[in-house]
Amino acid sequence: MTPAYSSSADLTHFINGQPVAASSGRSQAVYNPTTGAVARQLQLASADDVQCAVAAAQAAFPAWADAPPLRRARVMFKFLELLNQHRDEIAAMITAEHGKVFTDAQGEVTRGIDIVEFACGVPQLLKGDYTEQVSTGIDNWTLRQPLGVVAGITPFNFPFMVPMWMAPLAIATGNAFILKPSERDPSPSLFIAELFKRAGLPDGIFNVLQGDKLAVDGLLNHPDVKAISFVGSTPIAQYIYETGARNGKRVQALGGAKNHMVVMPDADIEQAVDALIGAAYGSAGERCMAISVAVLVGDVADKIVPKLAERARTLKIKNGMELDAEMGPIVTREARDRIENYIAIGVEEGAKLVVDGRGHQVAGFENGFFTGGTLFDEVKPSMRIYKEEIFGPVLACVRVADFAQAVELVNAHEYGNGVACFTSDGNVAREFARRIQVGMVGINVPIPVPMAWQGFGGWKKSLFGDMHAYGEEGVRFYTKQKSIMQRWPASIGKGAEFVMPTSR
Repeated sequence: MTPAYSSSADLTHFINGQPVAASSGRSQAVYNPTTGAVARQLQLASADDVQCAVAAAQAAFPAWADAPPLRRARVMFKFLELLNQHRDEIAAMITAEHGKVFTDAQGEVTRGIDIVEFACGVPQLLKGDYTEQVSTGIDNWTLRQPLGVVAGITPFNFPFMVPMWMAPLAIATGNAFILKPSERDPSPSLFIAELFKRAGLPDGIFNVLQGDKLAVDGLLNHPDVKAISFVGSTPIAQYIYETGARNGKRVQALGGAKNHMVVMPDADIEQAVDALIGAAYGSAGERCMAISVAVLVGDVADKIVPKLAERARTLKIKNGMELDAEMGPIVTREARDRIENYIAIGVEEGAKLVVDGRGHQVAGFENGFFTGGTLFDEVKPSMRIYKEEIFGPVLACVRVADFAQAVELVNAHEYGNGVACFTSDGNVAREFARRIQVGMVGINVPIPVPMAWQGFGGWKKSLFGDMHAYGEEGVRFYTKQKSIMQRWPASIGKGAEFVMPTSR
């Protein structure tokens, strides 16, 4: 089989087990963010392409849904084996199109593989409950069955990991899946499709639909698509949720974030600095779990800000394939310009610009989409750089007097994705974890992304829908529960009953 991701200069769909050229005649450039050059063209879906992908998935679904969970798990085990064989190849694809440093891309691949390992346990995960004799002669049990054709719409910042949040569980639980990846870094999605095929997954069960808003709307409005999972910015997440729900679909839409890290006076300062530098500037800040606000309590600001400034000025910003690189380029020129515009806004609003990352260039890659690490101090909650998601390597320091003010500040923000508190006080840690209104909390852990079996999701405007991604909630999202009550004629009394049935 010719690999789908390298079958031509153009990147295409993968439908019903093979690469398929788009019928729209529309395309979009895919860039190498390190050099700024166009790497290839991506063919964009038409309405007919959406219909083709859904039809292929719909046709393949019944037989796959009827397959024993153990048989589906064996395909997933083979897929896992192939992923482990090609993990560095996938990481290199991520670096080439996203720009994150290779070591960070390797970490992304590992976290995606974790979900596949979890999905391999689907025979256990799909077990229902059984109660004998719920009433005289009647037994009751539950089981979980797949929804049908489901779709995932994934962001540019994790072109492998986030599809793995969705597809393995959707497929292992018996659904047919359509992936609409980001247009900015689509190659990993096609490699995933090839590995699924090599693992023995039946054609039509995993499909890749390349495209833009036309493809998204086509999936949202298609009556045969039963569920949509989305990760991205809050305005789009809200649109996805409202449109999908209005069309009767199950929707899980993870939105934006403004993640805080509270540093208490009793925290280990060096550990807090290390945590803030890695969490704010890792992956150039293009993570929904990146720390973008440091909440500095009491006199800790005077100790920590100079250390942060020194580290931010000396970040190793390079071509991401260099193994000592700490930060690579921004994904696109437009994204870089938007980030640098926010820095200008922060200056205009009166925040103290301690380190200015604008205009950063890397020798030999002068046309790349690079910006440096930026650090603001004395940021106020009324400022746009505090309120809005920048999604870049910009860290804002906010000073508060005490723990109560820190908790109030975090809880007042409209986003509630992730938060961290650095402290040596057990009671502070306990109270913080209990009182904070955020979905994912780290105590001396700067980026508290839950492991594969525990589920990912925020609160407030960071999540639309009521189920988190992956873990047991992911299994519930991609299945529907059926309750069955059964009795046999010998236990049925004579005569019609006109009262509400009760246990007796």
